[in-house]
Amino acid sequence: MHFSKHYTIDEARALLPLVRQWLTELETFQKRLHVLDERVAALLKHGDDAGGEPVHQLIKTLARCQQVLQEFRRRQIQVKDLRRGLLDFPAMREGREVFLCWEKDEEDIEFWHELETGYGGRERL
Repeated sequence: MHFSKHYTIDEARALLPLVRQWLTELETFQKRLHVLDERVAALLKHGDDAGGEPVHQLIKTLARCQQVLQEFRRRQIQVKDLRRGLLDFPAMREGREVFLCWEKDEEDIEFWHELETGYGGRERL
């Protein structure tokens, strides 16, 4: 067994509202990081002190990203593509480990795939 946690379809579905919230937060943080990174880079380019508020905000935002990503890790939910919001929930199917596969634009969890096949091997539940 690769995972100590295996989700039933109902358990995974019950987490979707929280997962959607986390993905929205990460998207917001990613945009904020881009702006802050450009601000710090501009300061460095001109030889200015890069410390202070821009760096503080950058570090704070990175730390918050890590906290949200830790929520996925703690639950053994695999983030396969953050930009697409592609996630895999470890599950059991016919006595073997598989993934329940979900993408943020999908209304519900409707697909699964073998551990080795990935997104290309998705099959309807």
